Amino acid sequence: MPHLRQLCSAALLLTGLIPFAWADALCVLDDKGRQVCLDQPAQRIAALSPGATELVYAAGAGDQVVAVVAYSDYPPEARQVTSVGSHTRVDMETLIALQPDLVIGWVTGNPVEQTERLEELGLPIFYLEPRTFEDVSTAIERMAHLAGTDTDGLAVAEDFRQGIDTLRQRYQDSSPISVFYQVWKEPLMTVNGDHLIHQVIELCGGENVFADLPRLIPRIDVESVLTANPEAILAGGMGEENKEWLTDWTHYSSLQATQQSNLFFIPPSLIQRPTPRMLAGAQLFCEKLEIARARR
Repeated sequence: MPHLRQLCSAALLLTGLIPFAWADALCVLDDKGRQVCLDQPAQRIAALSPGATELVYAAGAGDQVVAVVAYSDYPPEARQVTSVGSHTRVDMETLIALQPDLVIGWVTGNPVEQTERLEELGLPIFYLEPRTFEDVSTAIERMAHLAGTDTDGLAVAEDFRQGIDTLRQRYQDSSPISVFYQVWKEPLMTVNGDHLIHQVIELCGGENVFADLPRLIPRIDVESVLTANPEAILAGGMGEENKEWLTDWTHYSSLQATQQSNLFFIPPSLIQRPTPRMLAGAQLFCEKLEIARARR
């Protein structure tokens, strides 16, 4: 049926999912541009990144999750699910023994040799890597489609869209403020203009001082930050408390951010995972930049 296949492909390109059955299959397009089809809704889902775990639960399919990886700590019930290692090294034997009928992979985060091996074994893999706010919403919708939880997923996705739109309208006329967002301390790392966190910065009226760097998560040095001289520094990282990262910047009295006490911490789980909780992280981010503006 070449004509039907062409229609299906067109629908995938436009929406990321096929809203009708094709040979009784559920089909969506993943973030690698691959078509992923299941004969029936997934009942045993393995999520290979903390963000993927959150997204599956957000899609209403939490009861179908049988495997997660390290740091999959939200929602709390995810902590009770069997862990199969970390996103950088999956325990393949344990994962395969759990017999998942759908694996949620991370495009640039999971080892290619391991995901390719899972594909060779015939396990369907849905790859995720949201790069925009809309990508977060469609990721939820596509996973909900594969899990048979469309109603729940569509509602959560739309709530996220509306929340982001509300923030966009609130801060669209805010005066620009230069921002350095610190992903990590050693080595010192930030985000460029292609990263989703960059979009949070822009949403709040900020200007990412490292937007033009070529790598998605570039390594930089202290001298680069001093030269850029941002008006505000916001830090995330591993764990929910990294206050010592901000303390380090207080030693550089020439920095605008230090002079004006614009050193802020954002819990990384709210800003570094592409999930609906990013809305709360963005709200907090915007509030911090408003504080910085008020100190001018």
